[in-house]
Amino acid sequence: MLSLQSPNPQDLAPFFLLLALVGCFLLLGELLTRRFGVAPVIVRKVVHLCMGVVLFFMPSYFQSNFYPALAALLFAGLGMASLKAGILESLHGEPAESTNDEEAGPVVSYGPVLFPLAFLLLVLLLWGRHVWILQTAVLVMGVGDALAALVGKASGGSHIEHLTRSPKTVAGSLAMFVSSLVIIAVSLFMFQGAFSAGLSAKPAWELLSLALLLALLATAAEALLSAGLDNLFIPLAVAYPLYLLDVNGMVTLEGFLVGGLCALLLALFSIKVKFLNNSGATATFLLGTNIFGVGGWVWTVPLLTFYLLSSILSKLGRKRKAKFDLVFEKGSQRDAGQVYANGGVAWVMMVAYSITGDPYIFFAYLGTLAAVQADTWATEIGTMWPNAKARLITTFKHVPVGTSGGVSIPGTSASFFGSLLICGSAVLMNVAWINKVGIVPSLLVIGIAGLISSLVDSFFGATFQAQYYDPIRQKVTERTHSLAPDGSKVKNDRIKGYDFVNNDLVNTLCAISGSVVAYLVVQNLATF
Repeated sequence: MLSLQSPNPQDLAPFFLLLALVGCFLLLGELLTRRFGVAPVIVRKVVHLCMGVVLFFMPSYFQSNFYPALAALLFAGLGMASLKAGILESLHGEPAESTNDEEAGPVVSYGPVLFPLAFLLLVLLLWGRHVWILQTAVLVMGVGDALAALVGKASGGSHIEHLTRSPKTVAGSLAMFVSSLVIIAVSLFMFQGAFSAGLSAKPAWELLSLALLLALLATAAEALLSAGLDNLFIPLAVAYPLYLLDVNGMVTLEGFLVGGLCALLLALFSIKVKFLNNSGATATFLLGTNIFGVGGWVWTVPLLTFYLLSSILSKLGRKRKAKFDLVFEKGSQRDAGQVYANGGVAWVMMVAYSITGDPYIFFAYLGTLAAVQADTWATEIGTMWPNAKARLITTFKHVPVGTSGGVSIPGTSASFFGSLLICGSAVLMNVAWINKVGIVPSLLVIGIAGLISSLVDSFFGATFQAQYYDPIRQKVTERTHSLAPDGSKVKNDRIKGYDFVNNDLVNTLCAISGSVVAYLVVQNLATF
């Protein structure tokens, strides 16, 4: 677990040397940016690369983790001060968004704040025998991410569509993948003497396969995230699986590799059948590798039950649902935001369980999947049902079907039935925890958790979720902009709610409520 050691007097000299070295990097970066007009993104990525190399060698010069942790805090504070006051131009700012969005603009990067915080977390967790995991993760972050940006900018290649706000290129992602693969593969063979029981004595082909999968995960995180978030999640995408495999002991290497392969195939399949766009498939690969590879079939089957049934349902009744296409914020082809909103809480539950081993978390996991299944089924069935009548959940006044916050008897019934299917899929897997609570009580708990969560979703949809008026089609919509007949974008007028409360946020709140209800109720039913 997290541990901060006592300061060692011998570490003072390398600590001040580290501060001086980083100071030189920053001063040189500012000189290149302000005096010679070098683009800040290039300067930042070069400094980024140098820092990755410096942090890789840092454990060789420090006896305890106190001063490395202090340095990380100081660097994070400097990054935040620069962000707020605009002190260091070379630290922040990314290329302008390259899309058809006429409001495209520069993206502020929080990377100089998040990278030190990621390093701090790894220092507190892995210092000592497992520091090789920290070294591998920060080197991938420093070198791979920097090369991805530099190569992508130099190549001038076309940007990958429907991925992220900051432009990402195939050449840049390929550079990220190759550099990550080389770094991780070399580390796994170079540090074999530091392995614990989890990875020791593994054949070379399995270690190479692990390096390949981790490189794909790091590349996916870099491609999907912008505004500096990749600086936090790339090192975690590498360090977390290595920690589970080598230290935690809950996951087998073979199971993790099979889970990663299944997640990759699912992502590719989803693009082929247009269940997901590029960002949604990338997010599914990241989420699926974690849940499939760590949780095994017991955790995988309920997730697949939600994903496949809800995806198929969203494709049915196209003619009847066509009239709602301009009402809903997004279409049936899900993006990363929808994947996070529907599966992000389940992902967090899996991570929490892998660290704590708390069996109640499995029911929270089922509860969050039941919640998003209930919400999806209520919407899909409610809009497909012939002559369905909807009422606003807050006033019970009649509203058009498809209105945010509207509930109907067919939709509400479908939400409960869909929730039961989530728990039923876990029952089929003969989960010991469900047998301990009882099959019928488990079904009721998860079914009710899903039903309550769908009503929570409707409540937030009726009160806080933003709704806009489309002046072109003269109807209420969740979309912020509409397309005029000449193809230009027209901004819709907000008539209710808050701009930041969109459908993805409401779905996330729905998912959280399902996990909380299931977790609290099951705690009162059984003691494991």
